Amino acid sequence: MLGKILFRRDDTSLRAGRIVEVEAYLGEDDPAAHAAAGKTLRNAVLFGPPAHSYVYFIYGNHYCFNVSCLPDGIAGGVLFRALEPLFGVEAMAQARGISVYALSDLPQLTSGPGRLAEAFGITRERDNGKDVTSTKSDLWIADDGYRPAQIVTTTRIGITKAAKLPLRYLIAGNPFVSGPKTAT
Repeated sequence: MLGKILFRRDDTSLRAGRIVEVEAYLGEDDPAAHAAAGKTLRNAVLFGPPAHSYVYFIYGNHYCFNVSCLPDGIAGGVLFRALEPLFGVEAMAQARGISVYALSDLPQLTSGPGRLAEAFGITRERDNGKDVTSTKSDLWIADDGYRPAQIVTTTRIGITKAAKLPLRYLIAGNPFVSGPKTAT
């Protein structure tokens, strides 16, 4: 997924950002995964076919955007942690309720899973279960051929279970990465 582009289309804008940081959650065998306790109504998307959005609400104020990634019936997901804005910056800033005055302000838009979801207007009600391979959708992922020169692997951020697993991946040197930028 690293290097691919996430798109959001709505009535007034088209937003796009390059995926620069993700974390893997390995389903029922991963104690940090939402699927660890088995299939529920809330996490059912993770057990479905690959390439479908799984959106959840966290800390009472942020949505997080994931994509199912394993064959139908086997849970697994990828959490999107950061994007590099490509276009639609004004719409992202408006969705976040912030102003972008300089290039140095851009990471505030999509650096971190909550910021990313807010900038793209991602909510559980609107987006959970969408096929992100369909360009007929208003939320999709596309490959423009970009390949990162170097990918860094680190431990995941902000979890207490299985915290030592090296399942966070980021594009080396990218300023939009949300957490530590070197291997841990």
